[in-house]
Amino acid sequence: MNVVVVGGGIVGLAAAHSLAERGVDVTLCEQGSLGDASTARAAGGIRCQFSTAVNVDLSVTSRRVWDDFEARFGVDIAYRRPGYLFLARDDATADQFRANVVMQNERGVDSVLLDPEDAVEHCPGLQPEGFVAATYHAEDGFADPNLAVQGYASAAREAGVDVRTKTAVTDVLTEACVGGDTETPDDWTGGSVVGVDTDDGRLDADYVVNAAGAWAGRLAGLAGIDLPIEPRRRQIAVVDPSRPVPEDVPLTVDLDTGSYFRPERDGAALVGGHFGGDDPAVDPDRYSQSIDLDWAADAVEHAADYTTYFDEESGIKRGWAGLYAVTPDHHPVVEETVPGFVTAAGFSGHGFQHAPATGQVVSELCLDGDASLVDVGPLASRRFADGSDLVERNVA
Repeated sequence: MNVVVVGGGIVGLAAAHSLAERGVDVTLCEQGSLGDASTARAAGGIRCQFSTAVNVDLSVTSRRVWDDFEARFGVDIAYRRPGYLFLARDDATADQFRANVVMQNERGVDSVLLDPEDAVEHCPGLQPEGFVAATYHAEDGFADPNLAVQGYASAAREAGVDVRTKTAVTDVLTEACVGGDTETPDDWTGGSVVGVDTDDGRLDADYVVNAAGAWAGRLAGLAGIDLPIEPRRRQIAVVDPSRPVPEDVPLTVDLDTGSYFRPERDGAALVGGHFGGDDPAVDPDRYSQSIDLDWAADAVEHAADYTTYFDEESGIKRGWAGLYAVTPDHHPVVEETVPGFVTAAGFSGHGFQHAPATGQVVSELCLDGDASLVDVGPLASRRFADGSDLVERNVA
């Protein structure tokens, strides 16, 4: 079997590695450098505190790889586990937290519901007065995405993957269908996907895997497929806080405002968040990768509203902007969308942490025709037309 994986971020590399481990001839095409797009600009979060079962299952399955990454791949990814702390200001959010913890516990995640005053034990700089509830999971944390890319890339090459950087896919090739069990869109009139054209020539394939991240909607369009995956710009600031943030403080999320922060080395902090307002899709080839100073000041002001680590004396050291590949319900599309075309994209900011499980699911879809590791049925693209109520609410 021959498979072409399009996209050299963490999801594409994980998929290519899993396929090659099962004996597939894999060619990975990346238009730039490996991990140089969304993965390199991620905050590196790895958590199990999600509001839907499928996202929790992807997290739990991926954690098995993250927890053992250095032993498996020979790379220390600077994986730290000070936990994640979610905070609720509104009663409706608190009610959702209670339901989340029950569901997470049922799926093997030892998250706990806390009173805001008790959350201070985990985040000593927290000002709890504005909150009504919190959740905490001690095993959540974060790692260095660039180091994870190195581990997967080396392992993929060792497994026989033909990694082609600076190789853009210019077309997706189809031919008349000859049967198959894939549940294609009702309006699908195309044929089976049989390969791609690149700026370096044609590549025939039994499957093409769309792991193109922010470019996934565009790639699907080359095959005549309409997927609601849009690139949205997100920003992160590295801040020198007025009061150093200890390294054992959890990644802390004020969910109702969208603000979050986490410790960096030597008392610094990453501060981020999307604070509502316009959120247009952007051109992934033409967007500013630098932070907006007005946004950075706003992000620090939001963090100062609920912690004592930040105030008007906090300094912005540097920052960057990257892209989320966003779907309407903040869940990815993971499926064989049409015969020969497997989609693993649209993670809405969660692609890094869910890459290990997703890579294994992709190999199952290609080789076995179905996924057994995680039930990804809820992630089929037909949900957008069927009116699914699947929505991820713990979005940070």
